[in-house]
Amino acid sequence: MSAPHVLLVDDDADLRASTEQALDLAGLVVEGLPEAEPALERITAGFAGIVITDIRMPDMDGLTLMTRIHEIDGDIPVILITGHGDVPLAVRAMREGAHDFIEKPFSGAQLASIAARALSYRQLVLDNRRLRAVAGQADDLEARLVGRSNAMVALRRQVRTVGPSDADVLLIGDTGTGKEVVARALHDLSARAARPFVAITCSALPDTLIESELFGHEAGAFPGAIRARMGKFDHARGGTILLDDIAAMPLALQGKMLRVLQDRVITPLGSNVQHDLDVRFIATSRVALEPEVAAGRFRADLLYRLNAVSLRLPPLSERVEDIPALFARLLAEACARHRLPARSVLPEFLAELARAEWPGNVRELRNVAERHALGLERAPQADTPLDDARPLAEQVAAYERKLLVDALIRYKGALKPVYESMGLSRKALYDKLLKHGIDKAHFHGQTLDMPPETGA
Repeated sequence: MSAPHVLLVDDDADLRASTEQALDLAGLVVEGLPEAEPALERITAGFAGIVITDIRMPDMDGLTLMTRIHEIDGDIPVILITGHGDVPLAVRAMREGAHDFIEKPFSGAQLASIAARALSYRQLVLDNRRLRAVAGQADDLEARLVGRSNAMVALRRQVRTVGPSDADVLLIGDTGTGKEVVARALHDLSARAARPFVAITCSALPDTLIESELFGHEAGAFPGAIRARMGKFDHARGGTILLDDIAAMPLALQGKMLRVLQDRVITPLGSNVQHDLDVRFIATSRVALEPEVAAGRFRADLLYRLNAVSLRLPPLSERVEDIPALFARLLAEACARHRLPARSVLPEFLAELARAEWPGNVRELRNVAERHALGLERAPQADTPLDDARPLAEQVAAYERKLLVDALIRYKGALKPVYESMGLSRKALYDKLLKHGIDKAHFHGQTLDMPPETGA
C-alpha cells in the first residue's frame, strides 16, 4: 500500500496543473495524469488513495474509469469533475457508486475539502479491513492469496499472525510464487500500512552506485554528485522496505546492510551524520540462503538477522488443487483489465491446467489467463508435448505464436521492445503477427509503433 494520495485524471493540461497546485497547497499528495489507463495501472485492492477524474475524456471517460476501478476495489472513492450539462449524469453516477462530484468552475479549496473527506473515508475502510484480518475474519487476503490447499491456508494464517507485528521477515519461494504479493499483504496488515512501501530489486542495483542509491549522498561525495540526494531507504521512512532477491546483494554491501538492520541508522555517502531509520524490512529469495552461506556468497550473520521470521511460499506443484480457483480469479481480473466480458472455462480446460507443469508458477498461470481472456489460448501450453500427433511444422508454428503472445503481454502491446528482445526487425515482427493472426490492439497499453512501408 502506498501513502495516501490523490490520483487526478484530466486530459485538460491547464486545468490539471491548476488543480494539482490547489490540492498541493492544501497539503494533499497529488499525482496528475492526462488519461485513464495509467491511473488503472496504479490501482490495486490495497490502494490507499482516492481518484478524482473528469467525466468527459477521450478514449476512456470518467464513468468507465470509475467502473473499472470499482471492479478492482468497490470501496475506492471516485470523485467526478463535471461540466454544467453533465450534472444529471453525475447524479446517476452517484447512485452507481461515485463518492461525490464537483461542477466546473470550482474553487481549489472546495475540491480539497471533498478530497480530504474521501481520503479519511478510504483510510477508515482500510483500517477496518486490517482489523478484520487480524481477527481472522474474511478479508481481501483470501482474494490476494487464493487457495484452499493446506499450504495456502497455513500461509494465510502465518501472514495474519506476522503482519501486524513489526518483525522483519524473510520470504523464500520459487520465481512466480507471489513473494511481492505476500510482502505487500504483510505491509497492509501492519500499523505502517499508511506509510510508503518501497521495493528494491537487489540484483538490479548498479554496482558503482549501490550505496548512493540506498543511503543517499551529500553534495560532492563523489564526482558528479552536484547536489545532495535522498536514498531509497529515506523514502521509506515509517513504512516498509522490500529487499527483493537479497541473495544477489554484493558481499561488500551485506556488511553495511547488517548494521542497518541491527542499529536502524544510515549514513549518507560523504557525511558523518547518522540518520535514524524507522522502517520494517522484508527480504525475498528464490533460493534457500543456508547453501549460499556455505558457499561463501552470503553472510551468516546477515542470514541470522533476517531469519527471525521466515515464510516459505509453496510452488503450484505443491498445491495443484488450487489451480482451478486461482485460474478463475486471474481470468476474471484479466477480463476486467481489458474491458472484456467474463469468459467461461470448460471443466476439461481446468483439468488440463491442473495436469500441466508450471515452472513459472502463478506468474506463468497469469500469462495463460491473459491469453485466454483475449481469446488467444484454447489449451494450456505449459505441458504441451512436442511429439503430439500434429505435424512438426504445426507444432513449431504454435510455439512461435505462444512466444509472440507472451512477449506482447510482457510489454503491453509495445512492438519495439518485442522485436528488440526477440532479435527481429520491425518488419519481420509485423509479418509474423500477420502470419499468426495476432492483433496488437488487443493488448493493453498498445503503442503506435507501426511497421515500415514495404521496401523501406
